[in-house]
Amino acid sequence: MRVNSNTSRPRADSWKSLWSLRFLRHFAQLQLGLFIFGLGLAVMLEAQIGLDPWSSFHEGVSLWSGLSFGRISQATGAVLIVVSWITMRVRPGIGTVCNMLIIGPWVDVMRVQPWIPHDPGGALGIASFCAGLVLIGVASATFIGARLGAGPRDGFILSLSRKLDRSLRATRISIELVVLAVAFAIGGP
Repeated sequence: MRVNSNTSRPRADSWKSLWSLRFLRHFAQLQLGLFIFGLGLAVMLEAQIGLDPWSSFHEGVSLWSGLSFGRISQATGAVLIVVSWITMRVRPGIGTVCNMLIIGPWVDVMRVQPWIPHDPGGALGIASFCAGLVLIGVASATFIGARLGAGPRDGFILSLSRKLDRSLRATRISIELVVLAVAFAIGGP
């Protein structure tokens, strides 16, 4: 009986194909999540009700510097990636880099769309804020489910928690209180 030496090759190629298709599905899921996250942030920003600490910081620096919210978000993400990599040896995943590069521009693009209520405040602002919050929740589940890496802020907090040997909860609360205080000091909402 003759043994075909190429019988294992198609099987290896099929595994490679499956791996590629799986990666593409996860990458598409990541991109969808990042888009929805940018949309949710844009809706919350335009609601004029309030923001999370990081978004308040980004908006405060944006108002202070004249650069867009998205550009400030990208710059902050880049700094956090570099700091995490150099000081805590945390290599960024593709999801980490995409998070840093993509959410900010989506926020900038979505904020100027005519179908998003601009500067509503009051009841419409509360409804917009809640809608943005739901969008961010769905987006977070979507891009975290892609399993392609934590966002720059989350990766920084996770690695800092490990490095300091403190609970994740205490580290996150401490960092976000500092970020919120800086945001407040520079005029962030």
